[in-house]
Amino acid sequence: MNYDNSKPIYLQIVDLFYENILSKKWREEERIPSVREVAMMVEVNPNTAIRAFTYLQEQNVIHNARGIGYFVSKNGYQSVLNIKKKEFIKQTLPDVFKKMGLLHIQLEEVTSAYNQYIKTTAHEKK
Repeated sequence: MNYDNSKPIYLQIVDLFYENILSKKWREEERIPSVREVAMMVEVNPNTAIRAFTYLQEQNVIHNARGIGYFVSKNGYQSVLNIKKKEFIKQTLPDVFKKMGLLHIQLEEVTSAYNQYIKTTAHEKK
């Protein structure tokens, strides 16, 4: 995993979990890798991995079944979707809107580019 120095490592691990849940690699009520497995997978200290797991539990994205392991929560997908949508709207869109204004890009141009992207990615998935 390539780490970004501008964001704490445990939050970057959280983002990796979010991506796995949103892409449905990890489904609701399914067991996920253990703290040790995650620490080894992303090459961090287990304490850093524990911090990510604790954060995700506080967000009700994952839960621990004592003696069995960690699982994606029943509504984990929807929780992650809501978290990431809010983050996108608050953190990403303001920069996009600023650049659109500076470059005089109209919403119609963005819509057209987005539709083309959807067509291209749908074609690639076949």
